[in-house]
Formats: sequence, structure tokens, C-alpha cells
Amino acid sequence: MTAPTIWFIVGLIALIGGAEVLVRSVSKLAVISGIPKLVIGLTVVAFGTSAPELAISIQAGIEGKTDIMLGNIIGSNISNTLLILGLSALFIPLKVNKYLIKWDVPIMIAITILVYVLALSGSISFFECLLLTTILIIYLIYLARRRGGSTPESIETVDRSVSTIVINLLITIVGFIALISGANWLIESAVIFAEMAGVSELTIGLTIVAIGTSLPEIVVALAAAMKGERDIAVGSVIGSNILNLLAVLGVSGLFIPGAIPVQDVLVSFDLIVLIAASALCVPIFYTGYKIVRWEGAMFLFFYFAYLFYLYLASANHDFLTVFVNMLIYFIIPVVILAVLLNTALEAKKRFRFRNFNPNNGDG
Repeated sequence: MTAPTIWFIVGLIALIGGAEVLVRSVSKLAVISGIPKLVIGLTVVAFGTSAPELAISIQAGIEGKTDIMLGNIIGSNISNTLLILGLSALFIPLKVNKYLIKWDVPIMIAITILVYVLALSGSISFFECLLLTTILIIYLIYLARRRGGSTPESIETVDRSVSTIVINLLITIVGFIALISGANWLIESAVIFAEMAGVSELTIGLTIVAIGTSLPEIVVALAAAMKGERDIAVGSVIGSNILNLLAVLGVSGLFIPGAIPVQDVLVSFDLIVLIAASALCVPIFYTGYKIVRWEGAMFLFFYFAYLFYLYLASANHDFLTVFVNMLIYFIIPVVILAVLLNTALEAKKRFRFRNFNPNNGDG
């Protein structure tokens, strides 16, 4: 067995173990402190699971490998939205907090569109990265002031002693270290395999590195969903998407001399895919405030279709045109119609509910 294979296996074990202890400890800390679990998911867990993206982006940017850096950020957000939410919902239908639909998802979409607009010039400058970092600070202040978003937890029987808090903090730190270390070992071994196969840096960034740095989000979301901590599961994904664009791109861009060049394909395809995936969250989350299994399967289908497209494009395969035409003229229109119909039915049901129950609105 080769060294990269060994590190790949060790990394996978560290990821799974780190996620398990992290979800347990963070959930307990949220109850002890009285902070809503949604806010914990959007901040503490999202920051921790975004750490691999931040570390790799800063390192790639300093080394001049900006294609890997941007591919990592955009690819990670695509995999967060389509792969992680899809996988999690396929195992256990995910309830979505109303605050996410009202505030955080629109914020995520707006920031994604802003990055797209900034990238249209063909580069992202130091001052544009400074703008993203400033928006990050404003968003964190907003979250710090927000106390709503979760059903109040009963804390009468919770041990709130100093020793319990310290122990759970230490467990959280250990979980983050295992999570991030495991992700790094997996990524390093996977990149070696990809380079041996002759894959381009942008494709490596959009796929292997993106999926690798999203592994913490994947295992945390799955572990949280299976434990019933669904505010942490969905909140960590949305929070990670926001932080990837504001913190990973914004902050890492401050360490890079000169503007960050943006390849045309990112603007003409990958960022548009990300905007579409982000926008798709609004009607999906709105219907019943949950992601059911068929919606999770749809997210997964689009993710694997995206990966298949990248493979066909990198290989310049003859089937590429046929595949794109199938998506544009058949599959995507059918999905849009299904989602719009489902959303319209949900809106009609809520309208009737409000008419019969004027004192019981959605809030």
C-alpha cells in the first residue's frame, strides 16, 4: 500500500471521528450558553469547517496557484449546496429554519451575485477583497446581535459548571483539529493521484480539492442530521458558503500581491452554476420548510451532472454538446416547472391557512 493511500485512509478516519465529537460538543455548548443552534451552525461550525478552504486558498494564492484557489472556493460552494444538502436530505429529510429562508439564504445569494459581478472584469482586486472582508465583519456583527432562529432549549437540567464548559470546549477543539487534519491528509493524497493522471489545476481545484475541503461540511452535516441537530446541519452549510466567499476569498485575497486573475470559464459557467444552485435553495427550502428525499436526490443529480460536464469538457469529448443540449432543453425546464408548481401549491396552502387561521401566520 502506497503512502498517499495510507494517508487517505487515516484522513477519512480522522474526518469521521472529528465530526462525531464536534457535533456532540457544539450541541451541548449551544444549550449551556443559550445561543440558538442555528447561530452556532452559521458561525462556529461554519468557521471550523471552512478552515481547510481558508488555509489552502492562502497557501495557493501565495504560491501563485490562483486557479486552484478560485476553483477551490467556487467548487466548494457548489458541492456544499448540491452534494452535502443532497446527501443529507437523502438520508434524513432536513427541516429548514425559517430564519435561514428569510435572511441567510438571500444574503448567500446576494454575496454570490456580488462575487460574479466583481469577477466580470477578469480579476478581483485587493480593494474588492477588502470590500468582501468588510461585508464579512458586518455579517458577523449582525449574527452576534441575532438571538432568534431556534426553539428555546430547556436548560433546567443542563450541567452549566465551569468544568463541563471547559471539557466541551476542549472536545470541540479536538474535533476541529481532527476534522481539519483529516481533510488535509485526504486532499494531499488526492491531488497526488490527480497530478499523476494529468488533470489540470483548475479542474483539480473545482473537483478534488473542492470536495476534499468540503469533507468537513459533509461529515458534520450528515452527523448532525442523523443526531437530529438539523439547525446545525443546514446552518453549517449555508454559513460555510457565505464564509467561503467573504472570508476565504476576501481575507486570502488580502495576502496576495496584485489582483487575482479569473479564468473566463469560471465567469461563463461555474459561477453561473453556483448562482443557480443557490437560487434553487429558496423554493426548495420554502416548501414545507424542509428538504425532502426527492429534492435531495435532485440536488445530487445536478451535482453529478456538473462533475460529468467538467469531465467531458476537460476531455473535449464529442458527447459534450449532446449532454448540454439534454440539460438545457429537457432536464432543467422539467425541474424548473416541477419546483415552480410545488412552490405555487405550497403558497396556495399557506394562503388558505392564513384565511382560516388569521392569528396563526408563518411568522
